[in-house]
Amino acid sequence: QLQASGGGLVQAGDSLTLSCAASGLTLRSYSMAWFRQAPGKEREFVAATKASSSSIAYAESVKGRFAISRDNAKNTVNLQMNSLKPEDTAVYYCAAGRSVIVSSMRRDQAYNYWGQGTLVTVSS
Repeated sequence: QLQASGGGLVQAGDSLTLSCAASGLTLRSYSMAWFRQAPGKEREFVAATKASSSSIAYAESVKGRFAISRDNAKNTVNLQMNSLKPEDTAVYYCAAGRSVIVSSMRRDQAYNYWGQGTLVTVSS
């Protein structure tokens, strides 16, 4: 029901925009998040926005470089990634959750629906 796209191979310092599209879900009614998993590492939180976009959270490692946004007309959620670093290399997953409270926005257990992931590779 969630489809992440936009990944690819880029160089350090480049920008990339990931998109999460949904079928069967109206994303404006859900809190949305992006997580990522690098090879050999656990999945980690990247960014999240509440259904109303009243609260937005970012991991410290991406704050100031990444931006999460909604396009309600297209029923998508995007992750604009700027100034990419090799350590941003990972599979990026989008996730949707109902009734996610602010204190749980960074927890993957708070989200019910997950996309299949899109690979971002940043070369140095």
